[in-house]
Amino acid sequence: MTEPLAAVDLIADLGARARRAAGVLAATDAEAKAGALIAAAQALRGAEAEILAANAEDLAAARAGGLSAAMLDRLTLTAERIAGMADGVAAVARLADPAGQVIDTTVRPNGLALSRVRVPIGVIGIIYESRPNVTADAAALCVRAGNAAILRGGSEAMCSNRAIHAAFAQGLGQAGLPADAVQLVPTTDRAAVGAMLAADGLIDMIVPRGGKGLVARVQAEARVPVLAHLDGINHVYVHASADPAMAEAIVVNAKMRRTGICGAMETLLIDRGYPQAEALIRALLASGCEVRGDAAVRLLEPAVGAASEADWDTEYLEAIASVALVDGVEEALAHIARHGSHHTDAIVAEDKEAAERFLAAVDSAIVLWNASTQFADGGEFGLGAEIGIATGRLHARGPVALEGLTTYKWIGRGTGQVRP
Repeated sequence: MTEPLAAVDLIADLGARARRAAGVLAATDAEAKAGALIAAAQALRGAEAEILAANAEDLAAARAGGLSAAMLDRLTLTAERIAGMADGVAAVARLADPAGQVIDTTVRPNGLALSRVRVPIGVIGIIYESRPNVTADAAALCVRAGNAAILRGGSEAMCSNRAIHAAFAQGLGQAGLPADAVQLVPTTDRAAVGAMLAADGLIDMIVPRGGKGLVARVQAEARVPVLAHLDGINHVYVHASADPAMAEAIVVNAKMRRTGICGAMETLLIDRGYPQAEALIRALLASGCEVRGDAAVRLLEPAVGAASEADWDTEYLEAIASVALVDGVEEALAHIARHGSHHTDAIVAEDKEAAERFLAAVDSAIVLWNASTQFADGGEFGLGAEIGIATGRLHARGPVALEGLTTYKWIGRGTGQVRP
């Protein structure tokens, strides 16, 4: 019996195979990649019974292990969810291929023609938890942009991930692309995650998708560039000039539409000059939101609890919001700079000058004027599927879709130019 490879050797083997497959993908035209994804979508539909059986194994183990109801729901696959997964892969196939797109061109005075052209990043490692549909979503996005993928899913979904990956790889192979274009780490050993994070030269970029603990570990340990966000401590600032009806609608939606997503509002900043502050706070309370406020806010509404210093730095991901009164745009900007996470922040204002000051000064990946923070989503931005939200300052920011899975290279076309 062959002994399993140690984690470092395993990732080295997967990385070498992925690198070869990435070379093939980089030379594959858009139509062929789209066809391969259509084949993968068909293979997923055809493997419904196998995927459901594998998912039943995961669910049985998860229930025995005491997994929460919310986590069980994320893990559960149904015939409808598998069909939706396949439809999602097919939808990615219909998106415009970013690889090969010319970003810009220029001709130098000596006649040398220079172009910047989008190219795949290469090998992308994706580390994720719970949701087995990420296996298909991430694989499709990587392949469409011309990248090979190494996927490491959560241990609770290993059987489901294996079945989904097997079907996806079968579809790629039937379409003539290398099955190694998408590989699944075949072990639940946490050492494999560490080996991926240290695989500089084998993996070109890591994308973590999961809870705060996972993302924090990836960002702390990675020797490979990471595309991720850690917290979504998002603010809505209601300026003195805000329309009261608009402000109430935006604030309640930003907090309560879906409280557990990274684009949910966590802190509400109300200008002291805004005349309807009490009504705004009461609207939040009436929607079922617990409100924690500073001393000035508690004077306005006795149902508000006291906010601790930690509240301003907390991503609740539930029906809780912290609220503070601020003196104008500059104090709102200072609060966001001190407590924000560079994810998504919004201003509600009729004063254009105040709004433009806010849009220019807030250093977040997404900054909105008179719109809910819940729009922080690739689909809402017209990008199609997204692989995540990025809050760093390099490469991609905000919703990361196909374009964010490419880099660029310079191409020069000359007529014999030499440099004097």
